[in-house]
Amino acid sequence: MIHLVWRQFRVQALTTLALLAVVAVVLAITGPQLVHLYDTNVKPCRAQGDCSLVTKVFLSHYRLLQDLGSVVVVLPGLIGLFWGAPLVARELETGTYKLVWMQSTTRKRWLAVKLAVIGFASVALTGLLTLMVTWWSSPIDRVNEAPFAVFDQRGIVPLAYALFAFALGMTSGLLFRRTIPAMVVTLVGFAGIRVAITSWVRPYLFAPLHFTSALLLPQGNETSNPSPAALLRPGAWTLSDQTVNGTGRVIGQEGAISSGGGHMGVGFNYTGVGRATLQGVGPCPNKFPPQSAPVAVFERAAQACANKFNLREVLTYQPASRYWALQWCEAGIFVALALVLVGVSFWLLRRRFA
Repeated sequence: MIHLVWRQFRVQALTTLALLAVVAVVLAITGPQLVHLYDTNVKPCRAQGDCSLVTKVFLSHYRLLQDLGSVVVVLPGLIGLFWGAPLVARELETGTYKLVWMQSTTRKRWLAVKLAVIGFASVALTGLLTLMVTWWSSPIDRVNEAPFAVFDQRGIVPLAYALFAFALGMTSGLLFRRTIPAMVVTLVGFAGIRVAITSWVRPYLFAPLHFTSALLLPQGNETSNPSPAALLRPGAWTLSDQTVNGTGRVIGQEGAISSGGGHMGVGFNYTGVGRATLQGVGPCPNKFPPQSAPVAVFERAAQACANKFNLREVLTYQPASRYWALQWCEAGIFVALALVLVGVSFWLLRRRFA
């Protein structure tokens, strides 16, 4: 049975291995060059101070290869779509499964061998690509210091995604017994569950932390409010950034204040000589300079108004120290879902082909 599964799967397997080998050669050639650029440019600069220009130049190298992280994101879905969904659906659709079942192979063994061989190949392929991309991107990750931005491209969660996508495709094939409907359900189901868990489950697997600071309005040529996120430890994942008043009511997002029309920003309207109203908050209790006054004088009055209203910026975040704990939890969720789908597959096989 294993030999039969290999014969059915060998074209896809060998093609995928060839593509993976090409990627491995390219990364093996360019990876040491990227490390050399980091060691000779970024590392000395960081020891001295400001590195914004140096890091910008560094990150401009190998832009195409940096997009390999996106391949890691979509690969599990492709596995479910082209390996999982047709795995059983194609045989049920064409009737070739009867040739195997008429031999000494039982239905459960037939499905179990397919699941073991191709499921293992799916996880192994995803793991190898993830490992290569993680190794190659390590200098870039050290520069960006944003592990949660590439959460689904690193670590162990891509392997769990691949296992889940494959199990979802296989179950869809048994349920619909047609390849195209099974592929559609796999694509929609995998994308929907990924989005749902990323948006509504991952941020709250552990109770988020909060950081509060006084609201700082833009100064000088700044076009956006200074964010207290800079005070957090590098790598923290900011879930929300809200502006609240003295009573704790949210009046803005991302460190800004919402005006009555819903526009995000900070605006002052003059209501008379020496008087101004802070949009979305109310009349300022302090006096304002005339409109002809220097910008710096106006900015000090605006900040004094915000201070008197006791406006604060509240960050809700997950610290970088929880990165691996979140990885293991999310991977566990997808592995559990995959095991449930495998159980459903065997139940469908027994019930529909009894």
